[in-house]
Amino acid sequence: MLYLLLIILLLATILGPQWWVRRVLNRHNRHPEENFPGTASELARHLLDQFGLEHVRVETTDQGDHYDPTERSVRLTPDKFNARTLTAITVAAHEVGHALQHHAGEPMFAWRSRLVMATIWGQRLGSFLLFASPLLIILARAPSAGIISFAGAFLLMGTGILVQLITIPVETDASFNKALPLLKNGYLKESQYAAATQILRAAAWTYVAASLAGLLNFWRWMQILRR
Repeated sequence: MLYLLLIILLLATILGPQWWVRRVLNRHNRHPEENFPGTASELARHLLDQFGLEHVRVETTDQGDHYDPTERSVRLTPDKFNARTLTAITVAAHEVGHALQHHAGEPMFAWRSRLVMATIWGQRLGSFLLFASPLLIILARAPSAGIISFAGAFLLMGTGILVQLITIPVETDASFNKALPLLKNGYLKESQYAAATQILRAAAWTYVAASLAGLLNFWRWMQILRR
């Protein structure tokens, strides 16, 4: 019974923030705001040009709103790219905030970018170790299944969790030290400040929820490997 309650609590801790984030973003993504003369993509272009980042592109994507430091592109999903909703405008400013972090060479952003690349290779190696561990044990003639499996699981999931945890302060900075001051500089009405702040907070919570989900998944793997 206690184990079941613990599982329910963990699921609520993970799924609760995800539900709240979707609710906040959807609530402010329904109707165009009268005080926005342009779309979210046009605002992103305007802000980038204002900071001399004409080389950074603004593109549409189906892979989620993000800034791609390799291609130097701010990418927005179709429901935001041509929209004039508060969610669309605020998310666009947030992604521009990442472009500003990249342009300024801010250490946390640089560390996250490097760690993302390292994580890709780490997860590939982790997958190989998990699936090849039985064969490696036979070839090595050593009962090291636990060590090999643990190393594989850590590389596969542990590095991803580390990226998510480092991402949280990067996202917070892009939201509250970059995007919000920009939006308050004549782009939002004072009555919209609270909603924009809530949208930016929700965006940051997506990474908190992802970190919690990753930790739960990692814990489940550890329980399996201990058997």
